[in-house]
Amino acid sequence: MSLDLEVARFNMVEQQIRPWEVLDARVLHACTEVPRELFVPDAYRNLAFTDTSIAIGHDQHMMQPKVEARLLQALAVQPTDRILEIGTGSGYLTALLATLGAHVTSIEYYEDLSQRAKDNLRRAAIGNIKLHVGDALDGWPTAEPYDVIAVTGSCPTRRTAIEQQLGIGGRLFIVLGQPPVMEATLVTRLSKDSWTTEGLFETELAPLIGAESRPEFEF
Repeated sequence: MSLDLEVARFNMVEQQIRPWEVLDARVLHACTEVPRELFVPDAYRNLAFTDTSIAIGHDQHMMQPKVEARLLQALAVQPTDRILEIGTGSGYLTALLATLGAHVTSIEYYEDLSQRAKDNLRRAAIGNIKLHVGDALDGWPTAEPYDVIAVTGSCPTRRTAIEQQLGIGGRLFIVLGQPPVMEATLVTRLSKDSWTTEGLFETELAPLIGAESRPEFEF
């Protein structure tokens, strides 16, 4: 590993992530250990550790490192957690989730992005994952509830079908709203019929495919 890469990675953690109130030791360790440069398209490799979103195709982008870290800290992923990720993207967040939890099921709408993420994850030697191609706007069919769900695209309003896939005590990260007012939100399932929500920070994120045309309105 080149010294320049290590310096850039150190600066990403110390100058971007920590100042954004990310102090969880396991999250900081994961951001240090998972090689972000392996998940960035070759044309943008020099931007791997910068405070910017990076295009990966199909009008999709990698989140800024500080947003990824805040997401992980809010979800408080435990080593035994079963995780659902909606929107695989480059596979970098998938790798971070897999490093912190027991197993990640990740769904990507675009087949070529899923294949590229699979290649990236293989290079990074991340194995406790299962990748699928499909539309997870309303969750993903499964026989078991998830402890953690990370939604990497935004939605105008809450998605009850996704929330129903949380186990009791499960946590969901999702960005709600429409530009220019969007808020990263943590949804926690308290019981069969009750959830709590906590606004975390303001940010902007591209919508999930179909979310703009099929919002769920609450009355």
